Amino acid sequence: MFASLRIVFMGSPDFAVPTLEALAACYPIVGVVTQPDRPAGRGGTLKPPAVKEAALRLGLPVIQPEKLRQPEAMAQLRAWAPDLIVVAAFGQILRQEVLDLPPLGCINVHASLLPRWRGAAPIQAALLAGDAETGVTIMKMDAGVDTGPILAQRAIPIAPDETGGSLFEKLSRLGADLLLETLPRYVSGEIVPRPQPEEGVTYAPMLKKEDGLLDFSQPAAALERRVRAMNPWPGAYFEWRGAPLKVLRARVGEAKSPGAGRRLTVEGRPALGCGEGILILEEVQPAGKRPMPGKAFLAGARDWTN
Repeated sequence: MFASLRIVFMGSPDFAVPTLEALAACYPIVGVVTQPDRPAGRGGTLKPPAVKEAALRLGLPVIQPEKLRQPEAMAQLRAWAPDLIVVAAFGQILRQEVLDLPPLGCINVHASLLPRWRGAAPIQAALLAGDAETGVTIMKMDAGVDTGPILAQRAIPIAPDETGGSLFEKLSRLGADLLLETLPRYVSGEIVPRPQPEEGVTYAPMLKKEDGLLDFSQPAAALERRVRAMNPWPGAYFEWRGAPLKVLRARVGEAKSPGAGRRLTVEGRPALGCGEGILILEEVQPAGKRPMPGKAFLAGARDWTN
């Protein structure tokens, strides 16, 4: 039954690669759909999505439509004749004609415990909110944004030092494992999709570069979470000497705030007053320089407390 299952995979960033690789090891993948190559870096060189690179390594056919509704993209999807479409961080909303194409529907690997954190940036949203746990949801897709019925979920605790990058890695692997456990039970009809609860719905909009800007009128605890959530992208920062100073690691100090945005030195490290408490900068990266410990930064920033 499963050996003849025809699957089309849709995904784009690194998060989706473990799922694609796990699927390809167990099922026939008849095609992969991913986003077009995009300019990257200062030179603007076109960079392929991580899923495209993985698919080519695996010898799988790939298409990269700007929009899935393009006639040639839909024609290829129909030609592949999938029994099931698996989606992981694809980056485009699927229209009803795509959702209706495979007999077994479209299922999605989503990096949150739905209905909490529907949307584009659930990993960072969970960290920003100070959630104690997060996880992955395997969901049968409908026309809404992450609103479809649930097939399976698995939770993990969020560590005190968790960053957006480290949680990304954990959830990408967890999603791949849970999908492989869930697929046979779903295809055989053992799992009946259950509607998402109406209570507890929250949204995680797409991240922008300015989401990394630290607002020192906020409590230090909230800023420390933002530093971790925005690592590695878009990165937490504030203005220093007319340029952005990236904050790679920080912790909450015990002292009272001398005032929002006031610069001070604590334990030989740079620190700033916040709306509540102080934020101690453990690792920073000045514009055009390499990351450095806070102590090393202070050695070259003698006017820090002026």
